[in-house]
Formats: sequence, C-alpha cells, structure tokens
Amino acid sequence: MRAFLLASALLLVTLPNGSAEPLTLDTVLQRTVQKNLAIRKARLDLERAAGRRLVLHAVALPDAIIGAVGGDQGGHRAGQKANTPFGFGYGGLIQPLFNAAIPASWRRGNIEVLIAEQQLNMAMVEQLYTARVAFYSGVYNRSLVQLGQEQRQHLQGITDTQKARYESGLAQRGTFIGAEMQTRELDPRIAAADRGYQGAALQLANIMGDDLTGRTPLPELESDLSFKSIPLDVDAATAAAMNRRADLKLARLLVRAANEEERIMEAAYYPLITAQLAGEYIPVSGIRRQSEGSPHRSDDIVSSELREGAAYSWRVIDNGRVTGAVRQRRSAREINEILLHKMEADVPRDLARIRNNLDAMAKNHASLGQATAAADQTTSVVNENLSGGVTTQLESRLAENASLEIRTELLSLAYQQSLALAELDRVTGRYFQFSDDRSQNMP
Repeated sequence: MRAFLLASALLLVTLPNGSAEPLTLDTVLQRTVQKNLAIRKARLDLERAAGRRLVLHAVALPDAIIGAVGGDQGGHRAGQKANTPFGFGYGGLIQPLFNAAIPASWRRGNIEVLIAEQQLNMAMVEQLYTARVAFYSGVYNRSLVQLGQEQRQHLQGITDTQKARYESGLAQRGTFIGAEMQTRELDPRIAAADRGYQGAALQLANIMGDDLTGRTPLPELESDLSFKSIPLDVDAATAAAMNRRADLKLARLLVRAANEEERIMEAAYYPLITAQLAGEYIPVSGIRRQSEGSPHRSDDIVSSELREGAAYSWRVIDNGRVTGAVRQRRSAREINEILLHKMEADVPRDLARIRNNLDAMAKNHASLGQATAAADQTTSVVNENLSGGVTTQLESRLAENASLEIRTELLSLAYQQSLALAELDRVTGRYFQFSDDRSQNMP
C-alpha cells in the first residue's frame, strides 16, 4: 500500500474519542484522517480499484479450464463385464497471441488505481479543509465570547461605580440605569457567539467521526487567532499547484483513462488471434462410446488425446456498433480535456484573488492597529469624565462601542486571514498527495 506525504502540519497526538482535553488544529486534522467516514470510504474504493485492475489485466492472461468426469458403464456385451466404472479428466487453455486491446487495457487497469488514489487524496483534502474551517470558526466564536465577557466585566465595573454614586446622591438615577442597560446589551451578542462555537464544535465532532449520541462531551478547542503578514508569490504558487493538486492530477488521469478506453474500443477493428490447447486423459483402456457408424469397433474406443492449434477471428462488418462506441469515448475524452484546461486556468486567478484579499486585510489591520490605541485612550478619558460627571452616559456608550467594534474587527481580520490561508493550502495542494518515496512521508 502506498504511503501518504503530509504536506501540511499533521500530527502526532491522537486523543481518545470523547476526550474532554482541548484540541489543537494538529490533533483535529490527525483524527479526521484516521476516523472520517468519507476518507474511510475512499480507502475502501482504493481496494476496489485494485480488483478492477486485475480484471482489466486479465485480457492478456491465459484462460484455462480443467475438469473430471466419472461414471459406470453397464450392459451385456460379449467378452465384457456387466458393469465397468470409468473416469477421465479434461482441460483446455486459450492464450491470446494478438489482441489490439491488450496494451490499452493493461494501461487502463493501472490508471484505475491511480484514479482511486487521487480520489482518496481529494476526499482527504476536502475533509481536512472543512475541518480546518470549522476549527477556525470555533476558535473565532470562542474569542468573540471571551472578548464580549471582558467588555461586559469592564462595563459592569462602570455600572457598579455609577450605582455607588447614585446611592451616595452624586449621580442621577438615569445615569445608573443607562450604564446597566449598556452592560446588558452585550448578553445577546455573547449568546450568539457561544451558539456559533457550539455549532462549530458539533461540526468538528461529526467530521472527526466522534460519538454524537450525547454520551460524550463536544470537543474543546485550544488555539488563538493572530494576524501576521503573509507574502504570496503567485507564479511560484501556481507552478507548485500544477504539480501537487489532487483534483488536477485526477482530471489528467480521467483524460488518459478516456483515451485508453477509446483505444480499447478501436481494438475491435483488428483481428483476434489466440492459441488453443485442449486434451483429454483416460487413465484406463477399453472404454467404449456409442458407435458413430464406423465399420471398425476399434473406432469406438475412447483414449487420451491432446489437441493444439490457433484460432483467428475478425469482425468485418459491425453496422456502426464499434464506430459509435469509439466516438462516444472520444467525446468523453474531449470533454475531460476542456474541464482540465478550465481548472488549470482557474489556478492563477484563484491565487491572485487570495493574494489581493491578503493584501487588503494587511492594510485594514495596519489602519485598525493605529485606531485601537486612539480608541482605548478616548474610552479611558470619557470614563474618567463620566465618573466626575463631566460627560454623559451617551458619550461613554459611544466610546465603549467604538472600542469594542475595533477589537472585534481586528479579531475578524485574523479569522478571515486564517480562512484565506486554509483556502491557499487547498488551492496549492498542500494537504496530501501520494508518494512512493517513504522517506518523504515524515512530518
């Protein structure tokens, strides 16, 4: 069985099903490879393709048959026993000497396994990409929950201060009620983020093949989203994607398979020559068969014999049957070629789009980074003035909301960049590919 080349960071740690231990991205990807149902099905399809290869190779192999017959010959005949048991063996062998379909059928059988391998690769890429996106979604929503809770705790401190001032007669009741309302406004936001986190955890459990009956807790995620500058060379990434992507390899294999199937169909235009060998073995003598009209009784005696020769057949008129099948396979090959060219043309466009998105995110992050310090300073000043009764509750609310929105936008940029990097790895084929060199299959 061929080995797998891990092209991205995957995974040495395997946790038991239903473990409450926090999961890292590496662990999620590793468990997905091991237990995902779609990947397991693709592995079984690979074994089925190996059997299909044997069937396609069999056209070049000899066809042999052996058998044995036994019985009892009875009756009254002068000089013969009343009952004479008998038995004999027979066999035959047919070996193709010339069949134009043999080379193409042999290559088609090999391609069948390659197709199944790339289908397994594609299943892995899709499932790992889906798991990675779900993981980032869970981490993002968990970070939103933490951010909302921190902001609520901060606002709760302001509310407690206003409550103390109100009870001391230093502030109006409306100021205290406004601060309390501002604090409670975050509750729906935090609840929505928590539901998003639970949904992502459930999706991850399903992808990893965990028990979804409720007997085990949903996985806990352990990671933080961070933003960093990622340069992208589109030309180099395009060249790497053309060589690594499983879907491109599969499309090329489908073109080759359709071409070989066309040649198999065209083989019916040519003659078929086979060598034939047949024989019968009679262990005893004196066994007779029903007379065939010969004047000599010796001609009715069955004895061992061996026959050999060659057979030749050539279909001269097929009424368009072969021609129609050839044209049908040629059409399938041309369609596959068109789809392959389209997929190859989409690669540089997708990479250019991802690069533009990454560049736009980097510019937005730089501008928001500058705005964060100013927003924090403004919020601090406004809250101090609110405590002194200089500013209103509305100004404090606007300042706090602006600070929260900026921090939320920074977190969203980190989340969007993580999704863009996950898509970049999928577009460039950095997840998995088959390799005959086992020395390269180390993380």
